[in-house]
Amino acid sequence: MNIVLKLSSNACQQLSEKYKSYEQTSKNPYIRFFAKVGKTSISVYTSGKVVFQGSDAEKIASEFGHVAQVVPKKQTNLIGTDEVGNGSYFGGLMVTASFVSDNHLKFLKEMGVADSKKLTDEKICQIAPKLIEEIPHVALVVEPEKYNEVIASGYNAVSIKVALHNQAIYLLEKQLGSQPESIVIDAFTTEANYKKYVSAEKNHPLTNVTLLTKAEDQFLAVAVSSIISRYKFLENLKKLSKESSFTLPSGAENLSDKVAAQIIKSQGIDALNHLAKLHFANTQKAMKIAQL
Repeated sequence: MNIVLKLSSNACQQLSEKYKSYEQTSKNPYIRFFAKVGKTSISVYTSGKVVFQGSDAEKIASEFGHVAQVVPKKQTNLIGTDEVGNGSYFGGLMVTASFVSDNHLKFLKEMGVADSKKLTDEKICQIAPKLIEEIPHVALVVEPEKYNEVIASGYNAVSIKVALHNQAIYLLEKQLGSQPESIVIDAFTTEANYKKYVSAEKNHPLTNVTLLTKAEDQFLAVAVSSIISRYKFLENLKKLSKESSFTLPSGAENLSDKVAAQIIKSQGIDALNHLAKLHFANTQKAMKIAQL
């Protein structure tokens, strides 16, 4: 468990005094107080940020204003979201929100729905179109060119995902015409970060949002969103490969650097804007390989 809070100077002082007997030395120059309480560590930074890490993180953090998340107890009548493409240099970013009701359980079991990471791409391409047809959902597809434009406007890799998850949920609630019992997001950042970035967005869902790690293993709605997002990503990568006349790889490994370098040599550096997420380190590596 990892919880991050922003506390006032007085609150930081109170925390330091309460856990002074557990204080230990930290080599980090930005940490002004560090303590180990059982299996949980408390790091108070000079900025006022406090990080609680360990099995009792939520319990200790709750003493200083953290509100524990209520994990939904039901699999159904909820919206789940997940994204694909954020770790791949080539291709866009796909975020999907899906709604699963009691009536969908039998169908999803027959489809063998599980987290997309546990399914082959071949299996995903088989079942995703059926899920798209049967399950209420909103899938947002951000092409690389649009992604680069948004990043250049001031968003970062986390805030753009927050905006997309938020918008997909908002649009799906409108589509359903009623509030789901709960909303679960497969956590890609801290709760504090999510709240900070989502506060800047224009539209907001009516239902409280819960961020959970490995939510795709716990909730069918998140697993459905994972599968649809992966399918949309693969289709996008296939389309961009055809348009560029190069087989664009998924991921951000050395192969991506080499392919990007070949594209630069044959089509120019500007061609990457249409195909890849330019702020990735792969861009500079590819330019070096291409000797630009």
